[in-house]
Amino acid sequence: MKIVFLDSHVANPGDLSWDRLEAIGELTVYERTSTTESPLIAERIGNAEIVITNKTPISRDTLDKCPSVRIIAVIATGYNVVDVNAAADKGIPVVNVPGYATSNVAQFNIALLLEICSHIGEHSRGVYEGRWASCPDFCYWDYPAISLQGKTAGIIGLGSIGQATARLLKAFGMDVLGSSRHQKDIPEDIVTQCSTERVLQESDIIYLCCPMTSETEGIICTENIYRMKDGVIIINTARGQLVNENDLKDALVSGKVRAAAVDVVSAEPIREDNPLLSAPNCIITPHIAWLSDDARQLMLDTTCSNIEAYLSGRKQNVVNM
Repeated sequence: MKIVFLDSHVANPGDLSWDRLEAIGELTVYERTSTTESPLIAERIGNAEIVITNKTPISRDTLDKCPSVRIIAVIATGYNVVDVNAAADKGIPVVNVPGYATSNVAQFNIALLLEICSHIGEHSRGVYEGRWASCPDFCYWDYPAISLQGKTAGIIGLGSIGQATARLLKAFGMDVLGSSRHQKDIPEDIVTQCSTERVLQESDIIYLCCPMTSETEGIICTENIYRMKDGVIIINTARGQLVNENDLKDALVSGKVRAAAVDVVSAEPIREDNPLLSAPNCIITPHIAWLSDDARQLMLDTTCSNIEAYLSGRKQNVVNM
């Protein structure tokens, strides 16, 4: 059984063991292949039966050139890098890793909000630059602090991450509104489920925790920002394509949006001409909300388990059949 891992570096830069995968079959690991369509992808898959990918795309054309493929394992939750319909047409299951970073992303969601509210990093830098030592008063501040108690947070997308984020927000004494494609079984004392329109209109802080679909693509746009409260805070750790970045920049410049924090952008790695790089009051982090050593190990363990289940005739985390 031949296994090829097309882009291993982010999941395992060398600190995790390959032993479990090597016990399954003959393993070939590439740190990086390509994040866009390339003949190199099919060349590297060759006659492998098991293909593991994180962000390297696998298209119908690639699958046509690689008839030995029996299963595609995406070592991530999102699987849009794979043409799942083409794989299904060929009887190839595509498996993913759902829920491996729920607590990490929820924690990061709160961290972004707290940085916006208190500017902890910037005040710490000021201390190290000597500003506190030279201050005539016992304290100083460069930004007004924001209290969360009594404010309303709105969450678009009430999957596991949205729900985990809601529970943390409630601990700050906030009211939490949430919208979802489907009604969720969530206690009303955690989230008041409502329309997305109400979330947009009534929230002081808006979180994007939803998948990118035809309905949610570009949901943060001038038209919807106009419906929001003046001084709203917007946080996105879901998908960059949920935000019209030019529109968000304009709203930050005008002050309609008080602050924003994004861990994802429309093209990754971020391009030098991304409008948010020149927007005021905008925190940008490099797609790391999911990241922890525990999460990376769980990703790898679940991927191995998915493959082992397939080889034993069981379905586990199959997304296309």
